[in-house]
Amino acid sequence: MKKKVLLAGESWTSTATHAKGFDQFASITHHNGAESFLAVFERGDYALTYMPSHDAQTHFPSTLDALREWDAVILSDIGANTLLLHPDTWLKSQRTPNRLKLLRDYVEAGGSLMMIGGYLSFQGINGSARFRNTPVEDVLPVRCLPYDDRVEVPEGFTPECVTQHPVLEGIDGPWPHLLGYNEVELKADATLVAQVPGTKHPLLAAGHFGAGRTLAWTSDMSVHWLPPEFSSWHGYGRLWRNSLDWLTRQEGQSR
Repeated sequence: MKKKVLLAGESWTSTATHAKGFDQFASITHHNGAESFLAVFERGDYALTYMPSHDAQTHFPSTLDALREWDAVILSDIGANTLLLHPDTWLKSQRTPNRLKLLRDYVEAGGSLMMIGGYLSFQGINGSARFRNTPVEDVLPVRCLPYDDRVEVPEGFTPECVTQHPVLEGIDGPWPHLLGYNEVELKADATLVAQVPGTKHPLLAAGHFGAGRTLAWTSDMSVHWLPPEFSSWHGYGRLWRNSLDWLTRQEGQSR
């Protein structure tokens, strides 16, 4: 039976105003940043369900039992407010479950959580992702900064692997460049797997919380921090499959 994975986030809607002389008009476009990631899991041992950000506000699991139907949960470029502010609370002033606390309880009971970087991951642009001092930060292998944590590296940097870890299994040769990441601090009990050269900021970190496992990848899964050279690299798919293999592995298994 395939393992079930929930990916929440990685979507956005953009509006633009077009001016042509005296006249102007507006347009709206919807974007999916998970296409390359989803393509990795079209075949294999995982059944991956994609929940765009605009759906997650309403449909992200609101009970521990519902969360435990998933072998792993991935949050990517989705801010804490989307999970905290269900429309019943935001529009009707009704009490609703705190889904950040549910994620902590889910991991503590043996679930798996991965956060992937982006403008609305960790602390995010202008600090608006707001995962610092939340129950989700409690379980992650890294701490969020109290301010805008984006580090833009337009000249590119090559990831530096610092320890042998199952997430890196089978990934050989030099890595392609990345163009940015979220700056975070490694927790004392976490494992630093890869870092940003020079700054030594965490790029990939692994940890445990209660009976569960967590990973933090502080760069993107797609544009703009992750360029086409990375998504077309042979190690791109292997990195994500290894990540899920490690996250969902039961204690005592050899892999």
